[in-house]
Amino acid sequence: MVAARHGAWALLGSLALCACGAPERPRSDLAPACADAPAAAAAPPAAAPPAASPSTTLVLDGTPAIPDALRARVSQYINTRSAELASLAPDGRSVHVITRFGETAQLHHVAMPMGARRQLTFTEEPIRAAEPVPGTDTVLLLSDVGGSEDNQIYALEPGGRIRLLTDGRSRHESWVLSDDGARIAFNGNARDGRAVDVYVADGLDLAHARRVTTEPGHWSPLAFSHDGRRLIVVHYVSINDSRLHVVDLETGAMARLGPEAPAASYRAALFSRDGARAYVTTDREGEHVELYEVELASGTWRALTRAIPWSVESIALSRDGRTLALVVNEDGWSALHLLDTRTRRLTRPSGIPRGLVRTLRFARDAGVLGFTLSGPGATGDTFTYELARRRLVRWTESEIGGLDPAGFVEPELVRYPSFDERLIPAFFYRPRGDGPFPVVVLIHGGPEAQARPWFSPLVQYLARESRIAVAVPNVRGSDGYGKAYLQLDDGVLREDSVRDVGALLDWLAMREDVDPRRVAVFGGSYGGYMVLASLLHFGERLRAGVDLVGISNFVTFLENTRAYRQDLRRAEYGDERDPEMRAFLTRISPLTRAAEIRSALFVAHGANDPRVPVSEAEQLVAAVRASGQEVWYMLARDEGHGFRRKENADRFLQLGVMFLEQHLAPRE
Repeated sequence: MVAARHGAWALLGSLALCACGAPERPRSDLAPACADAPAAAAAPPAAAPPAASPSTTLVLDGTPAIPDALRARVSQYINTRSAELASLAPDGRSVHVITRFGETAQLHHVAMPMGARRQLTFTEEPIRAAEPVPGTDTVLLLSDVGGSEDNQIYALEPGGRIRLLTDGRSRHESWVLSDDGARIAFNGNARDGRAVDVYVADGLDLAHARRVTTEPGHWSPLAFSHDGRRLIVVHYVSINDSRLHVVDLETGAMARLGPEAPAASYRAALFSRDGARAYVTTDREGEHVELYEVELASGTWRALTRAIPWSVESIALSRDGRTLALVVNEDGWSALHLLDTRTRRLTRPSGIPRGLVRTLRFARDAGVLGFTLSGPGATGDTFTYELARRRLVRWTESEIGGLDPAGFVEPELVRYPSFDERLIPAFFYRPRGDGPFPVVVLIHGGPEAQARPWFSPLVQYLARESRIAVAVPNVRGSDGYGKAYLQLDDGVLREDSVRDVGALLDWLAMREDVDPRRVAVFGGSYGGYMVLASLLHFGERLRAGVDLVGISNFVTFLENTRAYRQDLRRAEYGDERDPEMRAFLTRISPLTRAAEIRSALFVAHGANDPRVPVSEAEQLVAAVRASGQEVWYMLARDEGHGFRRKENADRFLQLGVMFLEQHLAPRE
């Protein structure tokens, strides 16, 4: 299991921000695990994940006071919440969910459908993931301090005691459990801070786990065989290049699963019940990620989803091995399918509302599939699907601040032509009533992420209350549209994705319901770079920009991002150590031309950001102010790559709304 959450970034779903780099993904997806592992001398047991220093504060520099009337208007939207599935009971008759009722997301137990949510953890830091250990009364937890992403693994024991299992220093992100709970595989960067290795522990003795990968790079565990003797691991090089291996845990031998060439993306892998086969999702034979059945003895690969013209994004296998659930990304929306592993027949379960399906989990001893379901008008709740009865069961109904759900705005999926006549997909949220409306262009991070119709309190507030349209493009380089599209912004092609934003401005200007004189851009992480680049390339057409934890200089970003991330990012952006590439990256970096920014600018960052260091924000703010421009600046000293604490996320949303309303207001 990896840290929740799915890849939706700040205020485009949750309060956390998707990585600038590979996104955090559910367990059955590939993530370049952030991880670190055991040290021989474990830190003393902790009663709970430690809290950030009490001296941490929110720093507001150049931001005006927030009017009470605006606070009141926004209050309902910032008090929406979701309930993310963490695990199912073995019999499928209860669930664990992660939700927030205070400042941070915590683990809760729900004993019956639509029953009360009983809180199990009470830490000051968010719980990022949780999973019960089979055959025990212990639940594994993942948490960090202050958004540092130096995640540690903890054991929640009976009576509510929380015990630290890892070294307290290294970075950990993912684990998988053997069927009987006797073994735990996890990853970590304890070796040298750069390499991310996979370790296997007997039971909860993570401090004495043995390392099963030796080559440098980013490694993650994906799945144990049913007997616990083999483990599938993945070596992540880039989103276009990853390599699967099967480790024999008795001998230590490692065998590659799949050919060495050509390079391909391998995103998920599971053993069949009998261990003779594996189910793998990869784009090895085409544009999209397909599901394959692999005969391990012969090395024969059989495509199982060739008839589906979209990518498979997550999979889960029932305990008896007879049913494999898979989620297909259909133009940004989710489609849940069930595969009979004996007949290889695919079916679509009926009654699943249109939306986004994530965190697939099968009950260990029952034919019950659990997942989280969300959408543009649904914040995210836990559901189960009973295979035998073909019945969908809702377990939670998260609060939406007392808002009328009928008033939420559904997006229109559109495509607009770019400079090379390529059609760029986008979600367009149009306010009800007559225009012309001002527009916010919301740009996702990654860059290998994908804008999807998640519930967003920001988007809904703008469209519903401010009567501001929101356009959310998937510019070239976005995931979900095939590997050729994914690579269209690599290296020296970087600014072609910025040109896609310019094409979107052209398309918006042709709509009668849009006022092209009142447009702003908003983005986080890599999307923050896109905001700054757009202000430079199209500044005369943009009144304002909001840059959340964004990159201002690719060279300083690559030099200062944490060591375990550098090679992953160089694969996407280029290697700044090469003089020619360094010159190119310097030329296209917004900091190089920061003095030319004349649009209004709001910059927000977390002081503990390990992905995009806070220095990226500091140097940008200083450079823009030096040219005489005013900048709103928000610094959260107890946050990292995005805002997970409610107080900080609330303040950012309030300031963001005020900033956009102020600068998109009509001018005489």
